[in-house]
Amino acid sequence: MPKTPFELSENTTFKAVLVGIHDHKAVVASKDQMFSWKESMRELARLAETLDFEVVAQVTQEREAPDPQTYVGKGKARELVETVESEDAACVVVDGRLSPTQLRNLEDLTGVEVMDRTDLILRIFASRAKTAEGKIQVQMAAAQHALARLTGAGIEMSNPGAGIGTRGPGETKIEMDRRALRNRIASLKRELKRVARHRAEQTKKRKATGIPLISLVGYTNAGKSTLFNALTGDEAYADDKLFATLDPWTRRWQLSGGQVVLLVDTVGFIQGLPHELIAAFRATLEESVDSDLLIHVVDASNSAWPQQMATVHGVLSDLGVDERPRVVCFNKKDRVSPQELESMLRIHSGAVAISAVFEEGLDELTRRVVEGLSKKRITVSWHVPYSKWDLVFDIKRVGNIRSEIHDDEGALLRVDLLPEDAERLSRKLGIKKK
Repeated sequence: MPKTPFELSENTTFKAVLVGIHDHKAVVASKDQMFSWKESMRELARLAETLDFEVVAQVTQEREAPDPQTYVGKGKARELVETVESEDAACVVVDGRLSPTQLRNLEDLTGVEVMDRTDLILRIFASRAKTAEGKIQVQMAAAQHALARLTGAGIEMSNPGAGIGTRGPGETKIEMDRRALRNRIASLKRELKRVARHRAEQTKKRKATGIPLISLVGYTNAGKSTLFNALTGDEAYADDKLFATLDPWTRRWQLSGGQVVLLVDTVGFIQGLPHELIAAFRATLEESVDSDLLIHVVDASNSAWPQQMATVHGVLSDLGVDERPRVVCFNKKDRVSPQELESMLRIHSGAVAISAVFEEGLDELTRRVVEGLSKKRITVSWHVPYSKWDLVFDIKRVGNIRSEIHDDEGALLRVDLLPEDAERLSRKLGIKKK
């Protein structure tokens, strides 16, 4: 019988054995490119280390498809048991998605807790969620995953049960558990709808101010939070771990020319992000949908950066933001040779190379952001008298001032503005439509 599931502790490190198979069906593909099984296993190890697991061994097998009973074949299953015993491991982590049968059989064989890639990511999200919304989203994702896993969960859950809370002696244990999970999911969905309404009100108020919203998006551990801190002067938590931050941060960022925007640091993406999490975190990810511009942060030092970019593009496509203005930003250029960096920039024309940790290339990034925001704006030239100079602060807040030439009575401003802001401010200035 498996041991009692261990509880995570900040002061305890658990030994883990990773399991994977060498087959394209066991490696999660993006829409355009596929991660190699070796890269997938390396990422699984990093995910485990994010929870402070100590990866002590890896057991891999080349096969066309997972074994329906134990994921790996009988011989490899015996090797896995021996490895767990010799390494005194506390858990096994499988680089794939386990069926209830595979999970139960592996736990019975090894005598330790077994989790798949989805379980691992769910644990990371649970440990990272700090806001009430984030916690609700994780709880709903976990409940949806548990509900999906109940399908075919075994004969032992099909025994009829009766008593308080059941629907009579004919209701099986699995039916009771499914009903309880469905009720839980329904309750959490109601909570998320309430949060979504609150978010919609905030979005409505923000749009009324005319302040642009910019979202940092990218693969997990690309350096978004470090860049967020460098641009805003804030101190959002940043660490060299996958999913170091989960809950979105929003702060003011003043661009060149005095324009103020809101910058959002969103949750990082990852290959094989469980469908339950995508659904649960859709409200948070939709910050990207409401954005005026996206900054796609790419880890230039990671050899799998093309596949990581493809994964991010796939998620953004699912969210319907294909046409949103976007600036591609190759981060960690200090870890890449000039030749490699030149090749990346040649492949992705218009991209920017930066080092967020050393704050290099940020001026060029800011310039590209200003250009990106200007694409949906119009350029106006106004003479603002000093008697109405208070309006300049409003102009700078919502627009980008290209030039400012002063005379005795005021200043001639050349400004990029959204059409609706240009109309509103022209009325305040008393400028009549031609």
